[in-house]
Amino acid sequence: MSVAPQQVERLPDDVVSLLRGPNRCFVATVMPDGSAETTETWVDTDGTHVVLNAVEGLPQVHNVRRDPRVSVAVAEAGRPEHYVAVRGRVVEVTPDGAAEHLQALARRYLGGPWRGDPRQRRLILRIAPTAVHRRG
Repeated sequence: MSVAPQQVERLPDDVVSLLRGPNRCFVATVMPDGSAETTETWVDTDGTHVVLNAVEGLPQVHNVRRDPRVSVAVAEAGRPEHYVAVRGRVVEVTPDGAAEHLQALARRYLGGPWRGDPRQRRLILRIAPTAVHRRG
């Protein structure tokens, strides 16, 4: 018997704090052959969803459009034994607000503006959690 994953209604406060800090994040997506593709990225949250910023055309974007299942692991800076793992589904892929979101993430992670390739088309990936696991 198969049971559909249930969406987590609200992320716990300690998880929200970790997602809003300048912490290392790894996201795993499913490749067309079923293997995992893992990418390090910056992470954010709106309190309900895990929010990532991605570049149009990269494998992780192709993967989530085909199969929205993802796993995200975020380790606290300076305390890698303290981390959270979130499984979920990408429920939105949008360019709306993505450039501004990237600048906000750059200020958090780099302490200043993003100076990468301005021709990149940025996207926000919004993930609805189905399971949250904490360690440490």
